[in-house]
Amino acid sequence: MQPHLSRPAAWACFIACLLAVLFCRPVLPLRAAQEIRLGEIDPLSGNLAKHGLEIHQGILYAVEEANARGGVAGHPVELLSRDDQSKPDVAVNQAQDLIFRGKVTGLVGGYVDALVGPISQQAARQRVPYVASASLQQALTENKNPYFFRVSRLEGIVQPLCRFLTQTLKTQRVGVLHAASPGATEFADRVRANLRQMGADTVLLEKFRPGWPDFSVFLLKLPPARVEALISGGFYADNLILVRQLRERPLGLKAFIAPWGVAYQSFIDEVGQASEGLFGTCAWNPGITQPGTESASQSFVAGFRQKFHKEPNTTTMHGYTSAQALLAAIEMVLKAGGQPTGEAVSQALAKLDLQLPMERLTFDKHGDPQHYQHVIVQIQKQRLVVVYPPERATGQVDFSLAPR
Repeated sequence: MQPHLSRPAAWACFIACLLAVLFCRPVLPLRAAQEIRLGEIDPLSGNLAKHGLEIHQGILYAVEEANARGGVAGHPVELLSRDDQSKPDVAVNQAQDLIFRGKVTGLVGGYVDALVGPISQQAARQRVPYVASASLQQALTENKNPYFFRVSRLEGIVQPLCRFLTQTLKTQRVGVLHAASPGATEFADRVRANLRQMGADTVLLEKFRPGWPDFSVFLLKLPPARVEALISGGFYADNLILVRQLRERPLGLKAFIAPWGVAYQSFIDEVGQASEGLFGTCAWNPGITQPGTESASQSFVAGFRQKFHKEPNTTTMHGYTSAQALLAAIEMVLKAGGQPTGEAVSQALAKLDLQLPMERLTFDKHGDPQHYQHVIVQIQKQRLVVVYPPERATGQVDFSLAPR
């Protein structure tokens, strides 16, 4: 005799079964030549669209490069791209759509931690590997998420920047202006802490809302505080405004440095002569690559130019690198005779060791890259010249170009 269920118990059983049908992601054996689906989420519209589109092009190029070689272990790759509109809630919805309806093997992309963070949480819940293209906030990897990896890390920017300020520029008094985003805020705090350890003071530290249209009041505070070097933790559009206002009056500065938005040819072209002497940082740019990867870098630049009729930049390379990591991990699983489940691909990512133009890519136990490192560049005669570290320098600092 079958036990009789009460009406509440029957409803509970029905709901549990319904949820299992809706949210379970059964892994079916991959058939010969069956396509592999990758899901990409980037800000393709909204205030972050410029860099989101650059990341997208890097990812797209990596996928098309893989398909031109015959796919991944004989399987063609399909890229499903989604626009998060520069909004965290949209990013979550797009992640869910790619996971449940798109049935993707893994996720890639992402620009700024306010967008990357929510996607990483969805990836963890559904056990889908996610390789973020641009992410810095330490909190995202403090509690180990075995399905989350990224190709950039904050220390790779902060350490060389602070050493350059104290060792090369001999700066003692620094001002920091940064966007009120999680990654930029943490960047400012880490810069202040590192400079203190190196004997320099952060005498002015302020934040602004992304999209802020006028920095003139902040700039007026620099001379009374005797700021020698100004660090911007803003993004491309913020730095366009900031630099133009910086040139309107003498401020007594030795240097203006921005990790994001200055080391771009598009920035130089838009700002023109006002860009001369400014400092930026980058992990890669055409002609600025890891020793030993020059040939691979040149091949990437030539192929990218042919496809998109434009120059790639450091953001493009972050997208390309993240896609290369995910594709390589899937290939490792398939060549070993396994199925590309979320767990299997994530375990392969943890063991990855790739030599790419931007970096040697290996992940630590938290999913952070172990070799990510920026160089310091100065704009000289409308070109990016590497001035730090000394072993990678292509020129010397031109102190005559200081903003004053």
